[in-house]
Amino acid sequence: MGSDDPSINELAVNECWALLRTGEVGRLAVWVDDHPDIFPLNYAVDHGTIVFRSAGGTKMSAALSDAPVALEVDGYISGSHEAWSVVIKGRAEGIREIGDLMDTVDLPLFPWQGGAKNFFIRLVPTMVTGRRFPVVDPAAWRSPFSNARRSPSD
Repeated sequence: MGSDDPSINELAVNECWALLRTGEVGRLAVWVDDHPDIFPLNYAVDHGTIVFRSAGGTKMSAALSDAPVALEVDGYISGSHEAWSVVIKGRAEGIREIGDLMDTVDLPLFPWQGGAKNFFIRLVPTMVTGRRFPVVDPAAWRSPFSNARRSPSD
């Protein structure tokens, strides 16, 4: 990643995993036909991997294709007024072995969207990166034009 901003802290891999354990929703980036697509999903951390449930369809087909996937999870630490972002890149694979499936059923996976989500998918990372940075006061972005009256067509 790298940044010239000293207020941005690159996170160690173990810090990334600790933050991932505090979240429950991320965005899965996949390749669909000739373009990227993004799907929000609920996830759980499981032994250095990410597990999520899915129904059949575009997200599942794209995730299980030969193309790599990425998952981004973000959060905010109110006590320190810091935000964090973790990105996991890797390959997704369906969980089919009965032993793995039985272990996975007990994970705290609670999709927000209803309906059958009978497939369990594991994202096996090849790269885990993250960063933490202070959240700036919104007043810092104000300009002399911030409170200017606008015409009715705006």
